[in-house]
Amino acid sequence: MKPTTKPQNNCFSSGPCAKRPAWSLDALKDATLGRSHRAKLGKNKLAEVIDRSKKILGMPDNYLLGIVPASDTGAIEMALWSLLGARGVDVLAWESFGSGWGADCKNQLKLTDLNIYKAEYGKLPDLNKVDWKRDVVFTWNGTTSGVRVPNGDWIPASREGLAICDATSAVFAMDMPWDKLDVVTWSWQKVLGGEAAHGMIALSPRAVQRLQSYTPSWPLPKIFQMTKGGKLIEGIFKGETINTPSMLCVEDQIDALKWSESVGGIKGLIKRSEANLSAISAWISKSNWAAFLAEDAKTISCTSICLKIIDPWFTSLSPEAQAEAAKKIASILEKEGVAYDIGAYRDAPAGIRIWGGATVETSDIESLLPWLDWAYGEVKNSEAKAA
Repeated sequence: MKPTTKPQNNCFSSGPCAKRPAWSLDALKDATLGRSHRAKLGKNKLAEVIDRSKKILGMPDNYLLGIVPASDTGAIEMALWSLLGARGVDVLAWESFGSGWGADCKNQLKLTDLNIYKAEYGKLPDLNKVDWKRDVVFTWNGTTSGVRVPNGDWIPASREGLAICDATSAVFAMDMPWDKLDVVTWSWQKVLGGEAAHGMIALSPRAVQRLQSYTPSWPLPKIFQMTKGGKLIEGIFKGETINTPSMLCVEDQIDALKWSESVGGIKGLIKRSEANLSAISAWISKSNWAAFLAEDAKTISCTSICLKIIDPWFTSLSPEAQAEAAKKIASILEKEGVAYDIGAYRDAPAGIRIWGGATVETSDIESLLPWLDWAYGEVKNSEAKAA
């Protein structure tokens, strides 16, 4: 039967993600517009984003946090170009973004002492292969695979290399062991539903020491430069951004951070995201056609929740036909106004991807699930009749 109850918010995209509940344009009324971002008022707003973020995340006082250009991509590339080359590098990749960082290390930086450990979608690479005498680059959560590392136990406190972590679909929704991480990057448009184009980079004292003692052999574009004359450009971590930020986006991020505080900070955010995963897990346990793409229950993401289709009818189709059928499911739900942007990532196996981050209400997830059953049935029956 076609369901009758629709989600109140039908935005389930994995980036940009849903705005926080009850968001409206009125949240931007205090934006610092028509003024220089380098004026005192603008710098204070930027510093507020940094200070509130550090406090909510429980980041150590001796870690630095800065706002940088070009979203999470800019932040992680800044880390790779500025820090790598001092020692050998291991890259872990189990989805498209991690694979992209590995490709950049090989093809752009042209690192010769490089290991890339890959795993298929749904799996993690063998974490025991990592050599912590080397620098290690990895995503905490595979945004396009729905697979996360379960914890930081595999990262030694006594490591010699740097742990460089792309955490854009994990931070603010998962417990980040800061003492195990030297560089952490993310963007505003993920878990807190902020606006695009701005990235965040957190640096441990060990990462700062590397920046000040090592100069890469390749030229660094201005937007990647965090040091000058061998000294850290400290203003980056106090709100003095390298390029011109959107103060509308800054105001929106401040609003998202204030909302985060109102729901209990990091513990509240994690609880909300895990509740969304729990709702889908309960539905999956009864489904005869859908399953998590992640094979190990301990690695299932609570943000980018990726589903595969296991119905024998679907698995008997060619890869091209599977992709087309999955697209039809997403298209039907979009046409009904039930769910937007829930198709699997273009490089991932055909299926469904539902954002379950903290800004998504569990009640909306619960309203969506019967529609998934209905839409799948519609596509399957239509294809069967056509055959």
